[in-house]
Amino acid sequence: MQPIQISLADFFHKIFYDLYQSIYVSLGGSLDDGVINWAERGIRFLEVGIKCVILLTVIGFFYWLFVYIVKHLKCRLHLSQRQVWIIRANLRYAWVVMSMLAIMTQIGVETKTIAATAKATAWAGFYYVLWANSGQILASILKHYELNASIEQLLKNLISVLIMVLALATILAQFGFDIVSLVAGLGIVGLAVGFAAQSTLANFIAGITILVEQSFQVGDWIRIKNQEGRVVKISLRATQILDRDNIIIIIPNATMSSSDVVNLTSKKMIRFDVPTRIELDASIEDARQAILKALAKDEVVLRQPAPTVTVGEIGDYAVHLVVRFWVAPLSVARIPIIKEQMQEKIKNSLEMAGMVIPKVALSVELPKSHISITDDMTKPDLTKTDMDESD
Repeated sequence: MQPIQISLADFFHKIFYDLYQSIYVSLGGSLDDGVINWAERGIRFLEVGIKCVILLTVIGFFYWLFVYIVKHLKCRLHLSQRQVWIIRANLRYAWVVMSMLAIMTQIGVETKTIAATAKATAWAGFYYVLWANSGQILASILKHYELNASIEQLLKNLISVLIMVLALATILAQFGFDIVSLVAGLGIVGLAVGFAAQSTLANFIAGITILVEQSFQVGDWIRIKNQEGRVVKISLRATQILDRDNIIIIIPNATMSSSDVVNLTSKKMIRFDVPTRIELDASIEDARQAILKALAKDEVVLRQPAPTVTVGEIGDYAVHLVVRFWVAPLSVARIPIIKEQMQEKIKNSLEMAGMVIPKVALSVELPKSHISITDDMTKPDLTKTDMDESD
């Protein structure tokens, strides 16, 4: 048992000694010195720490000085809250970058690496400012062309992706990466991913087609299959609609482009048809005037085109009327409740005019039966015993 204990001790002793040497080398020492002088290494580490603290204090002082100046010149320069936020964000970014570079200069990082890091952070800040303001710049440019929100959203997404790709390529180029080879490799990988994600690619192409054709836009009320709602977002992968129950329905763009989509708000007005009926001997003109008078009091019904009441059919027991009226697209979300309320108002208006909505009359004809009824079936049952009179 003794040899095994000695070998294990030597094993762990070697591990701790290797860790000891690696920590020493990481602090700037050399294994060729023979003796590891931890006191000298500690003094060197303390000097580096003090220098870093001094540099960070100086940089922090200038940062807070500029923030103080901006805060007190806000009213004099008539700066908005957004402008102040942008200036402070840039100052904060410069503070972080300068602090990082100051630490890198004191811990022995090569000059080339420090210069590359400075250039990379400068380019990263430039692309970040460009990305943050791209939406506002694009909106001001597209305002003169009167493009809808869907096209504007598509362009914003494409520009954001383009800025991110350019930023990544520019930052990697500062550290000596071959951008041409990287782009070629990404192209091959993208081709492979494209074959593996054909459904996603189909949704992407369908999304661009929807945005270009503008068959429906953000804000339109559409019906697709058994789903109905207002379009709230058209992305490059799917379309989101908000139904009457305040539930978001996400439908892939490939399904949207290959299905029959009914756009209920593509025009300035929508017509509703509500059926009703009156008795055969009732006056059609009196019923029409009573219904039109009730519709005139409803704010949802448009005055132009004027609502109409026409005879749809004359049945065996009633006259079937069709009440037609128009509403604005903003009322489409309330279609069911509008129809329900309109039926109630029509019924009340007819009753106030002294008219009764006839009920459906059903006539049932029974075939003649050839079964004879015997006397025993028609006679009462006389076999019942009399009750005891004593009870």
